Amino acid sequence: MPYLYLTMAICIEIIATSSLKASNGFTNLGFTIVSLIGYAISFYSLSIALRIIPVGIAYAIWSGVGTVGICMIGWMIYQQKLTMTSIMGILFIIIGVLIINLGQNSH
Repeated sequence: MPYLYLTMAICIEIIATSSLKASNGFTNLGFTIVSLIGYAISFYSLSIALRIIPVGIAYAIWSGVGTVGICMIGWMIYQQKLTMTSIMGILFIIIGVLIINLGQNSH
């Protein structure tokens, strides 16, 4: 169950961050509301996941997957360029999250 809450926190955080970009500096009320409510729900879901999942592991997954997700949204929706350097950075984030999780499981 805690990983379900963590997954929910990640998905909602990606929506909230995408809405933050679309809010245009909080000048678009609809996207501003989606962003603020989304962040509140995301942090609440993360806090529930932290009851079971160690904070370092949960935060590594939340921030890493969220960063990769936002990069993909930026590329697909906002036509932001992904250079080879950006793609390598994304791969390093994924590898880092995997290493942190594998290290946790070996203890």
